Amino acid sequence: MSQNQPVRCVFVNRFFWPDLSATSQILSDLAFALADHGLDVHVITSRLTYEGDGDRLPSLAEHRGVTIHRVWTSGFGRDRLLGRAIDYISFYVMAVLAAIRLARGGWLVIKTDPPLLSIPMRLAARLTGARQVNWLQDVYPELAVLLGVKLAKGPIGKILTRLRNASLARSHTNVVIGETMAELLERQGIPSSRITVIHNWTDDRSIAPGEGLGADLRRSWGFAEDDLVVGYSGNLGRAHDLDTLVEAAALLQAEGDSRIRFLFIGGGHLRASLDQVIGERGLTNIHRQPYQPRELLPHSMAVPDVHWMSLRPELEGLIVPSKFYSAAASGRPIVFVGSPDGQLARMIAAAQCGASVAIGEGAALAQLLRAWADDPAALVAMGQGSRALIVQNYTQHGSIDRWRQLLVGGEASA
Repeated sequence: MSQNQPVRCVFVNRFFWPDLSATSQILSDLAFALADHGLDVHVITSRLTYEGDGDRLPSLAEHRGVTIHRVWTSGFGRDRLLGRAIDYISFYVMAVLAAIRLARGGWLVIKTDPPLLSIPMRLAARLTGARQVNWLQDVYPELAVLLGVKLAKGPIGKILTRLRNASLARSHTNVVIGETMAELLERQGIPSSRITVIHNWTDDRSIAPGEGLGADLRRSWGFAEDDLVVGYSGNLGRAHDLDTLVEAAALLQAEGDSRIRFLFIGGGHLRASLDQVIGERGLTNIHRQPYQPRELLPHSMAVPDVHWMSLRPELEGLIVPSKFYSAAASGRPIVFVGSPDGQLARMIAAAQCGASVAIGEGAALAQLLRAWADDPAALVAMGQGSRALIVQNYTQHGSIDRWRQLLVGGEASA
């Protein structure tokens, strides 16, 4: 490539703008920012959206300086394992063909939707001479095994693990989104010299504390000013624990404590289970809203007084809940349900921006929320700690700048 030509960077992920899924939004932020910095940015993605609603998107488009190549894939959806596998395979094939056409002499940045995408993309990298960067949002097949996918166990899982490790070890670098994930890859034999930690982010300029922010939305959703709203926003999936929070809600309702109310914004695999348990147990203190448009996130993230999130302890290092960053940026306390020794629990404790509760400790969670409802000053202090954590360590500008240094200068600063 001539020195006068801009650096070409080709991203590959199954979803991209205008899709609202977490992987799409974080990739969209980075792609548009790099285009603003003068890079020649292309995205290989599907013509579908994560929620599967609406018509297929156009095969070729340009938005904010990014050229979007949408390849055909099957569209069976997430309901059945076979259909999902066919969707994945069709994307593997079509995305590799597109990468062979587009990535010559540039960077080929591979995300992890669909899982194990780094394996087939090694072919495109070898044929084009592109420098492959694997951007790991999660780690498969280990995650699939722990989520109960039988096909990922036994000999097939071992083969996939070897192929995955080989693709990571032979790539230029592997960008992981947390220190525990980096440690896991090192235990798998991936050289530390080929691992770079760049945390995910949120738009911390628009999602920020503000006087009256979210007040109108809060009222329209039926919450009073003196309610303690415990909220979750995003995909509620198999990696999360729902039972602990449901048990806390049931205990508080049985005691007649109407001050504390729960809010779920979004969807995901566990959303149907949540709807079912609300009906079966007659829980009137749990409220639900659909995904909100991205332009409304500064308001919807300001509705809760406390943000709740969870991660099953056995999944530590395999996944990092990306909603942590937007929750903290909103300047609200965070209550984490999961391993007390996990990455998020340690971050919350160090920043004094919330608390952690072990899975299964619904009574302890209810007691914690009662104490917080009685101590507004403590909520304010913890919320300030949340915001300070983002400003000092996890800004969008900082993470994107590390990506820019990696792709322009060949390395990311510490």
